Amino acid sequence: MGKKENEMSAMEIDDPKSDGSEQILPRFSMNVLQLMKTSQSQHGLRHGDYARYRRYCSARLRRLFKSLKFTHGRGKYTRRAIVESTVTDVRFLHVVFYMAERAWSHAMEKRQLPDGPNARQRIYLIGRLRKSVKWASLFSSLCSIKTDSRTSLEAEAYASYMKGTLLFEQDQNWETALACFKNARAVYEELGKYGDLENQVLCRERVEELEPSIRYCLHKIGKSNLQTSELLQIGEMEGPALDLFKAKIEAAMEEARSQQAASLTEFNWLGYRFPVSNPKSRVSILKAQDFEKELQGPGAESLPAEKKLTIYDKLFTAYHDARNTIRSDLVSAGNAESVKDDLNGLDKAVGAVLGQRTIERNQLLVKIAKSKLNRKRDDKTEKVTKPEELVRLYDLLLQNVADLSDLISSGRDRKPEEIAFEEECQRKSLAFRAERCFYLAKSYSLAGKRVEAYALYCRARSLAEDALSKFQSIANKDEGTIQELKALSKECRANSCIEHATGIMEEEKAPENLSKKISTISLNDTATKAEKYLVDKLEVYESAVGDANTKMAPKIERFPPAFQSIPRNPIVLDLAYNCIEFPVLEERKKKVQRGFISRLWG
Repeated sequence: MGKKENEMSAMEIDDPKSDGSEQILPRFSMNVLQLMKTSQSQHGLRHGDYARYRRYCSARLRRLFKSLKFTHGRGKYTRRAIVESTVTDVRFLHVVFYMAERAWSHAMEKRQLPDGPNARQRIYLIGRLRKSVKWASLFSSLCSIKTDSRTSLEAEAYASYMKGTLLFEQDQNWETALACFKNARAVYEELGKYGDLENQVLCRERVEELEPSIRYCLHKIGKSNLQTSELLQIGEMEGPALDLFKAKIEAAMEEARSQQAASLTEFNWLGYRFPVSNPKSRVSILKAQDFEKELQGPGAESLPAEKKLTIYDKLFTAYHDARNTIRSDLVSAGNAESVKDDLNGLDKAVGAVLGQRTIERNQLLVKIAKSKLNRKRDDKTEKVTKPEELVRLYDLLLQNVADLSDLISSGRDRKPEEIAFEEECQRKSLAFRAERCFYLAKSYSLAGKRVEAYALYCRARSLAEDALSKFQSIANKDEGTIQELKALSKECRANSCIEHATGIMEEEKAPENLSKKISTISLNDTATKAEKYLVDKLEVYESAVGDANTKMAPKIERFPPAFQSIPRNPIVLDLAYNCIEFPVLEERKKKVQRGFISRLWG
């Protein structure tokens, strides 16, 4: 009997007329990559704000649970798992996807802490990454059953990326992490060949984001010859997928600096040797020196100006951190005079180096402004550099040089190196004064003030010649500065001649121009062109934009309106009033009747 029942049940299952065969399983479709990119870019990750993105994922999950009526109990929490039979709507797949994204963003939020995650926070970070891998694997398995082939492939690539990210953070199983990243890259490369243009661009960007992680895994395995500088260049790329990679590179660099800090026991400056005892100060100084090597190395000329300015900002941050640490050590030094002297000298040396780099950065800004001043504008939206902006930059440079000179001259017993450095600051100050005077003269020239411009050009030329003589008198001549001062002196002379000639021509033409203007003066104001208003041209079909030859916008009506003559009421002067004798009207007044008592008492 059991055998027959099994045969009958098998026949019922295979029967094409059975109810189960008539139900066609729905195949959902969703663009996983586009959903991820849109959510991340619109909710915080464009600016690296992982906390905001995590809050968005939590709010999105609450809305999805409520719309699907998939709540987890009223009072007491009752877990409800999402399995294959549960997925009757594509929004269930969205729930699993946002659970993975929330766990991942929480882990990345911990990774972005100011001082880096400590041991306890790192354990929590890895736990959140494991949770994201769990949800991503569930998302991939559900998509393989409930969605079309394209969505299933995207979900598989997403799960591979999450698994590779976990192994990347754990610093282990680099081969497995490499295989996961390569699997995700292969899927996105294939998907980038099909679909619309937007999808192809997204897939191509995703492949570019995965490439640095793959190269770093190859470097850790030993199958790549990447140098440290190349890794740093890769770390400068932007994208949410690269934040973990950049944190890894920064952590490796900090570890290398900490190891090098043991060998940094002294800070050399102008013949002085200041001991550096605090490890934090050592790390900050080493970090700043690494940035200085980037700015002064052999590849510094090829760096764009914006990249140099970014490096300068990081360098200033490192030196400021070092000075803050030194000053906190000064507070805790107590009454130890020798320790205080060393710390004061180290603070002075670091401040002097910081002042030098500030001058170099401002000189770079001057160079950028000069290139924009002399260049013709191809784009109308490009900002025009005015001579006043260069005057302001040279004011900053003069202030920087004065501060640095005051810092150098603050000591009592000075070495010859300090005296020579102070003289160099004075020469730079003279050259900056000449440049500032030149651009101030140019601003007066553009304003049409010929006398002031001529006087300033002459003053700038004398300052440039003085600075040139001082630079040529030293042994170690700065050829670049000498050539700039020579060119400045020649340009001052040429511009002063031009201003002189232009001023004489304007003075010669002044009486003629004055006579022409006086001859055109009229009381009726007929010589001036009558201004037309749109109200006066209502009957004429003309463009409301205005004439092609005029730059001003057309006016609708005169405001304030012009005065108009109106009739006035006549003024009547009554001259006969004082000569008229008016009649007495007392008899016509009404008499008041009084009683007896009122007559007695008035």
